[in-house]
Amino acid sequence: MAKEFVKDITSMEEDFAQWYTDVVKKADLVDYSSVRGSMIIRPYGYALWENVRDALDKRIKETGHQNVYMPLFIPESLLQKEKDHIEGFAPEVAWVTHGGSEELTERLVVRPTSEVLFCEHYKNIIHSYRDLPKLYNQWANVVRWEKTTRPFLRTLEFLWQEGHTAHATDEDAHEETTRMLDVYAEICEKVLAIPVVKGQKTEKEKFAGAKFTYTIESLMHDGKALQTATSHHLGDGFAKSFGIQYTDKEGKLQYVHQTSWGFTTRVIGALIMVHGDNRGLVIPPKAAPTQVMIVPIAQHKEGVLDYAYGLKGELSKLARVDIDASDKKPGWKFNEYEMKGIPLRLEVGPKDIENKQVVLVRRDTAEKIVVATDQLHETIEQLLEDIQQNLYDKALQLREEKTKSVTNLESFKEKLEAEGGFIKSMWCGDQACEDRIKEETGATSRCIPFEQEELTTTCVCCDKGAKQMVYWAKAY
Repeated sequence: MAKEFVKDITSMEEDFAQWYTDVVKKADLVDYSSVRGSMIIRPYGYALWENVRDALDKRIKETGHQNVYMPLFIPESLLQKEKDHIEGFAPEVAWVTHGGSEELTERLVVRPTSEVLFCEHYKNIIHSYRDLPKLYNQWANVVRWEKTTRPFLRTLEFLWQEGHTAHATDEDAHEETTRMLDVYAEICEKVLAIPVVKGQKTEKEKFAGAKFTYTIESLMHDGKALQTATSHHLGDGFAKSFGIQYTDKEGKLQYVHQTSWGFTTRVIGALIMVHGDNRGLVIPPKAAPTQVMIVPIAQHKEGVLDYAYGLKGELSKLARVDIDASDKKPGWKFNEYEMKGIPLRLEVGPKDIENKQVVLVRRDTAEKIVVATDQLHETIEQLLEDIQQNLYDKALQLREEKTKSVTNLESFKEKLEAEGGFIKSMWCGDQACEDRIKEETGATSRCIPFEQEELTTTCVCCDKGAKQMVYWAKAY
């Protein structure tokens, strides 16, 4: 890449946080708004989100859920109905105190999440076991008044989906919690090419008001973890607070058991930090707004543009294809589309047309491949599959290299300080040890993985017997 093109991009080895900010801006994903901590998602960034959103929405519907939409505002009295829930969100809520020039008789909250709205609705529409399950999902924006913000990763307002379901039994709710976590993991691994660790949050880290929280955790290039999505088993706590009951087959009144689960624009930040490099974005083909960018060479010569547009028409049947027929120099275009992470670049000029070939360039490896035009369709299909798999494999290899097992706190500190990444260790289950680890290392418990290992018989922090193996990391 031309030196002048990347002069405004900090090297990720020099300052990863600044590299991230530079890439987000330079690749035209977002712009800053006049409100602190808020972002304008630009067309390219929004197209990326749409591809991820549409893939997830398809799977949500395939598992029997229906999309609905809830109000933006929540009355204060409604939010107060579930004590643990409001305490968990109180520091982050944005309050509306006036309507026009008049002070409201009751404050309104701009939704930080919609559990209480769904509970109020479910109370009105659930009466019998025949009304269950209720499998609802909404795509919406939410507001959380964060102190420290960064585009996609943590903003005052962000986009997400939030599923809210009601079931007849605890077992049904548990199955739902697991099923939706698996859907999230599939989107991350198959669409975003991001490997994840599936597990349960500790009591300290679980969602406020939940019986338990399941999570998928991923590791960024700089060795920090990111909570990529969560699925919560709410039990019957919300149902009891809101009086959501149904009559069972024996005619007895029972409380419903609920779940909630969410997936946000934060995953775009994960994609950037897992796959990006010092040339900019690297986007997996299944998520890429443009999978193949055609760059005509010597396009002023007769027949080149017509040929390039003909290729675009043909290739659009098998991939998301665009063409840059602007008068900018080819070198500028090459740099631009490398920065934007487009998986494949197709170059075609007069000599290529004469030789019945094109040149394909992979973004992930920078490999140049000369392809006969009669083999172009199958070659592009195969390359897009190869790029998708290669990005996943590279991310998985990095995660494995940056995952260390330790048996004592001193080793924990040394490994984390030297290399970052995931630290695996045994834990007694006592929050005092969890707090001490955070205080002394800066690492938080990421999850208690479903796939357990017995590294030792004692806790990494104390001499008590170990109950579980835990993933720890410094996190975003």
